[in-house]
Amino acid sequence: MSAATRSVLYVRLPCWKIYPGGVIYVADHVHKQRPNLTQHILDLALIAPGARRRVLTERIAEMQPDIVAFSWRNMQSFGPHPEDDALDVVMNYDHSANPLRRLAAAWNALRIVGGYIGSRLVNFRYFRLVRRLLPEARIVVGGTAVSIFAKHVIEHCPDNTVVSVGEGEDTMLSIVDGLTKPAGEFWYKDHSGTITHRERTDTFDLARLTAVDFRYIESIFPGFRDYLDGDIGVHTKRGCPFQCHFCLYNQIEGHRQRYRDPAEVAREIEVLNKEYGVRRIWFTDAQFCSTMKSTRHVEAILDEMLARGIAVTWSGYLRLNHLTPELARKMWASGMSGVDLSFTGSQEMVDSLTLGYSLDQQMQAFHILKENGHTNQKIKLYLPLNAPGETVHTLRMTIDKIEGLYELFGRDNVLPFIFFIGVQPGTAVERYLIEQGYLKSNYNPLTWNPFLIKRLLYNPAPLGPIIARAYLDAVAGTNGASEYVGRTTMENLSRALDGLEPEQSVVRRERPVYADLLPPLQCGLTRPAEPN
Repeated sequence: MSAATRSVLYVRLPCWKIYPGGVIYVADHVHKQRPNLTQHILDLALIAPGARRRVLTERIAEMQPDIVAFSWRNMQSFGPHPEDDALDVVMNYDHSANPLRRLAAAWNALRIVGGYIGSRLVNFRYFRLVRRLLPEARIVVGGTAVSIFAKHVIEHCPDNTVVSVGEGEDTMLSIVDGLTKPAGEFWYKDHSGTITHRERTDTFDLARLTAVDFRYIESIFPGFRDYLDGDIGVHTKRGCPFQCHFCLYNQIEGHRQRYRDPAEVAREIEVLNKEYGVRRIWFTDAQFCSTMKSTRHVEAILDEMLARGIAVTWSGYLRLNHLTPELARKMWASGMSGVDLSFTGSQEMVDSLTLGYSLDQQMQAFHILKENGHTNQKIKLYLPLNAPGETVHTLRMTIDKIEGLYELFGRDNVLPFIFFIGVQPGTAVERYLIEQGYLKSNYNPLTWNPFLIKRLLYNPAPLGPIIARAYLDAVAGTNGASEYVGRTTMENLSRALDGLEPEQSVVRRERPVYADLLPPLQCGLTRPAEPN
């Protein structure tokens, strides 16, 4: 591949309809550095399944691109999302008292797993289609799923394929330039089928990432306006200095936080709002504010938004330990629509999960939010229940803290979300569960075995069945009613815990759960899926 690349076709592989921010940031950056390059974004999520292969073939025939870059978001089947609620299926299959519900759950489980197997095979067929139609073109594969499973993906790719890991701007630019000066982290399968791995030696300078040129993006992405009525993802920084035992953000983006210019972030949101009518922004950072420095960066962004009179609502995953009354007022004034954060009500579980913050500080921050502008915005609590180290005692403490938040914000404004840890490869929780015999050392994280997939959605006995039944009873009891299922689940769980031993747990307490698995670093917060 020479440095004289003329054109790039980006293909967003099928997933549920969610703003493709990653592809847009990469295409925008490449355009600004190589303005004479022709680019096009084809979003298969917006095309009917039966027409996707035909549309891709037609686009390739028309464009004859030198590079075809695929963006792959989902690869595992246990991550609940708007189309497949794997969590609900597993709960019903394992714990429903209704045989018909268990039978329906088994069918739905097979459907979900089969759907993921099928989509995975279809995606690899798209790669082979490109190779057949364009024998000399270079194929690039990136995206959220690929960053986690890059080694697996490259083994199934055609020759002359680059699989990018993590942020893609610098890697894509080096590929456009012919890989004469490789950048970023990637796996490469050459023309002979030999696979090599380049580790990242430096991180992308985010200060170079100016506000997206949306006029240009609209000109190369026919589906752009289809997303403007939903949440639009904007990121303000990358990297995570924490080390959550179940999280891969710091491995994918690096430990050092890097920041975009607050004025450029605000200008990007301003254009979306005033020129395209966008009303909802989702900050896609690992955490929108976490360290003291990043909290000051957030405040600078909010100052810019307020000064520009931007009329949006926004949210993102928050960490509140450095919250001040002034910052809280700016958050509400600039349009924060609610608070999204992981929550556990005991310092013991905060430490066991290596989250690295003070629960007392977090609870104080809730009071700051209430006293400095909260009205009826929702407080969304993502509860990683039954994680390693959980006991009856820690569950009760979480329930007590949630009830305190009901009193503070109003019951209807507090939304507990029930979910469990998904075991990811290369994390401390994976190593611990292998050590404990919960997983085999040679298990396949991309298994098609539904029983192993269930184990990767971590909710073991003895607490697992209790939590599951509390949830299932809540779903049955609130079907069609106004009460929120998460609140009812926690009430059911509170009653179910009465009479149980306080220290009933699935792990022993002789030593800290992860003491020998983690370096002495703090850890961030868990999160469900977010726009990318």
